[in-house]
Order: sequence, then C-alpha cells, then structure tokens
Amino acid sequence: MIGAVALITTLVDSGVDVCFMNPGTSEMHFVQSLDTVPKMRAVLALFEGVATGAADGYARIAGKPAAVLLHLGPGLGNGLANLHNARRAHSPLVCVVGAHATYHERFDPPLQSDIHTIARNASGWVHTSGHPREIGADAALAVAAASGNGGQIATLVLPADVSWGDGAQPAAPWGVLRAVPVADRVIDHAVEVASAASCVLLLGGAALSEAGLRAASRIAAATGTRVLAEGFPARMERGAGVAGVTRVAYLAEAVEPQLAGATDLLLAGAPAPAAFFAYPGRADDLVPDGCATHVLAAPGQDVVAALEALADRVASRIEPELAAPSLPASPSGRLDARSLAAAIAITLPEHAILVDEAVTASFPLPDATAGAARHSLLTLTGGAIGQGLPVATGAAVAAPDRQVVCVQADGSAMYTIQALWTQAREQLNVTTVLINNASYAILRLELDRVGAAGPGDRARDMLDLGRPELDFATLARGMGVDAVRVTTASALVAELRRAVEEPGPHLIEAMLVPG
Repeated sequence: MIGAVALITTLVDSGVDVCFMNPGTSEMHFVQSLDTVPKMRAVLALFEGVATGAADGYARIAGKPAAVLLHLGPGLGNGLANLHNARRAHSPLVCVVGAHATYHERFDPPLQSDIHTIARNASGWVHTSGHPREIGADAALAVAAASGNGGQIATLVLPADVSWGDGAQPAAPWGVLRAVPVADRVIDHAVEVASAASCVLLLGGAALSEAGLRAASRIAAATGTRVLAEGFPARMERGAGVAGVTRVAYLAEAVEPQLAGATDLLLAGAPAPAAFFAYPGRADDLVPDGCATHVLAAPGQDVVAALEALADRVASRIEPELAAPSLPASPSGRLDARSLAAAIAITLPEHAILVDEAVTASFPLPDATAGAARHSLLTLTGGAIGQGLPVATGAAVAAPDRQVVCVQADGSAMYTIQALWTQAREQLNVTTVLINNASYAILRLELDRVGAAGPGDRARDMLDLGRPELDFATLARGMGVDAVRVTTASALVAELRRAVEEPGPHLIEAMLVPG
C-alpha cells in the first residue's frame, strides 16, 4: 500500500471523511488515492483561502475535524488568513501540506520553502512524515492533535516520496479526546463570584451552545449576574426558544457601558475583552479598573458542564429565560443596514445557519434576529476578512439539510469570491446576501477612529471600490450561481424567500444606500 492510501484510510477511520483541497504536483498521489478510498469526500476549491475557510466552517457545524490539502509552502501561505480565523475559532482541522520528495529538497527547487515556519503561525501541532511506514500513525496522531486544546489546527507535512512510497499501513484511530472537567474548587469559587455585588459572566466557545446559554440564563436570573457573549463567536445559538445574550461590542467605547460598574468578571470559555486595535488616547484593556477577573473554564475544559454545575448550585429551581418569537415589520423602500437586517430576520428559515461577514452593515443584525427563527450564528473570529463565503461553503457541506444564509460585505467578498464556484459545483444550499456599498466602509470608520484627521482625495480613493463598479450578480452567474441584483427592501424579501425555497446556491446583490 502506498503512503497516500494509508493516510486517507486512517483519516476516514478516524472520522475525518471530508477533505477540502487545492492540490498541486506534490499531491497527485493523494488525489489518485481518492478512487481507492471512496468514503473520503473531496471538495475542490479554486483558491487555498477558500479551502481553509471551508474546513473551518465545516468543523464549526459538524463538531469534528475536516481535512484540507494544500500545495507546498506557498499554497499554505495562501490559505493562512483563514487558518488564522480557524485558530481563533478553536476549530479542529487537519491540514495536509504536500512537500517536495525528501531527496529533491537539496536542489532548492523554485517552490521549496520552510513549511514548518509558515505552519506554526496558525498550527498547534506540526509534523513531517518521514517514511511511508510512519504515515498511518502520523495521520492518526494528527486527528488526535486537532481535537486537543479545545480544538486546534494540526499540520501534517507529506513529502511526495512518502505519499507514493510502498510499505504503508493504516493506523487505528486514537479515539475522541474528552474535554477536561473543571475542578470542584473552581465551581466553589465561582459560586462566591456569581453572588458578588456586580458580576459579569462572559461566555465563549461551547458556552454559547443552547445548553450553555440555558445554564447562564439560570445563573443570571438567580444572582443578578450580567451575562455577555464574546464579540466574535465561532458558533452561537440564537433565536426564538433559545436563551438570549448580548455580544461584547466591536467598538471599545461601546464596551465601556456594557462592563460599567462590574466588580468581578467571570470567564466561561472566553478571553478577557480587549480593544480590537490600539487607538490614540483609548484604553487597550477593556476590563474596568478595580474589576477582578476569574476563570470558570478555559478552552479545552468542559465549560458547559461547569456552567450547569454552577447553575445547579445557585439556581437549582430557576428556569432559564428564553427568547420569545419576535420579528421586525416587513421593510420597504430603499435598502439600508436596518431594512436589510429586517429582511433577513423575517425570512430566516427554522434551524438555518447564519454566517455574518457584513462588517459595518451588520450592526443592526443581532437585534433584528434575536427573536427570529432558531439558528446558528457563525462570525469572523480572527478578524481576517474573506471568511464569510468559504465558511458558509463548509457549513453547507457539514449540514446539507440546513439552509445557510451568508451576509457578506463587498470588499471582503473579493478576497475569496471563488467560493461561489465551489458552491455551484457541489450544489450547496447557500444563499448569499452580497452587500454592495462600493466601499471599504469598515476602513472609513477606522480612518476616523485612529485619529487620521482630514484625509484627502488620495486617501479616500484607497477606500473606494468604484471606478469600475463591481457587479457581483454577473460575477456569480459566471461561476454558475443563480444571482440577481435588488435595490429595495421589498425586493430583497421576495428574493430571499425564493432563494431559501429553491435548492442550490443563490446570490442576491443588495445595493445599499450608504449610511
């Protein structure tokens, strides 16, 4: 058996049966071996950033690793931005990077690079397989490593001669790594903290599951503790019938009132809040002065069990407060951020997956969808734009029975627009609302916030996406996706309803009035 067959067989036996890929010459034996191991589903991407982002989206919804296959160091580098986002999401992901044959590296061929150095920027585990007889065990270890530390990227470097060499054998799976329990003494301390005069409970990671949110709601009802969610969650359950929670704001000045008066901050799977960037004259650490920080559960620990244990201690007879069904009025007139959010809220199907990379245009979205149909929210965890379309693609592969709605800004869409081609090729149920305001609106906002006063014509020109105007509906149709352009809120509602009722991918280009 050649190494590639042993590798793929071990991945499948370990539960990793989807591989997003953009292969090259060094990976041809991996590609050939897909016919030998038909249980591995291979999904082709036209750009490495689509493959890595899709693997991230898949892991967030499936709750298990996907594999991603990349071509040498430059291919890994092309996928690095969305690997960064996956790292921040604690997504389990097995990244297989093809490399030159071991005996060929000494010639320093054009694509030769230090793959380990590139990989370490986002990976928690990096290893090069040195011989076909080792590849099965290395693959099993990679899957186990991806599941460690609460979910991380495990990068396995696969030299071409290890891939095509004989003498390989699959290895037995390591088994599922369980989350580490939280010690009883930590729960005891949390009981005291939650009973403090002004405690804020900050949720992140698995704490934003339905079970975690229910426990947090009980704690809040019994103790008066304020509950917040991290600003950019990997996955958060929302909507009618789910315990609601407000996210930490993006703008630092908006976080200050959220935490005002807090004497204790209890972290449940979330990091302490800090400003997204440094700003002249503003605080970097957003924890109020005099507020003590405590950790209930860190990533890799069983945060849901810890929250439930805490709730049983302080709120044994208290029921959670669940969001009631509530929808905004059907919008009309020209499209702006508020009418767009309302249109999405009233058309969101039950158990949809909502992917938000609308950036500045999404500020009204959380309020509009708080009482909408129950859904899972995926956000831009690491701040590296170009995540929305690929994450939506991977989520749709993981849950073909659920409708994915991706709210995507125009500037960041162009980073990974090739994801539309993969959606068409795989006939994925993704409806993309492409917000076209012809600008990098987030950068216009940041230009003011960093104190760059009085920008001139040349500076403003660098934040303008006109000249020429991007036509996303035409771009989408060119990649096989049904696409229309709308200018009114009522037209957006009508097209959303049509799109979610029809199978396959759709794109609705929403021409937004600048706000």
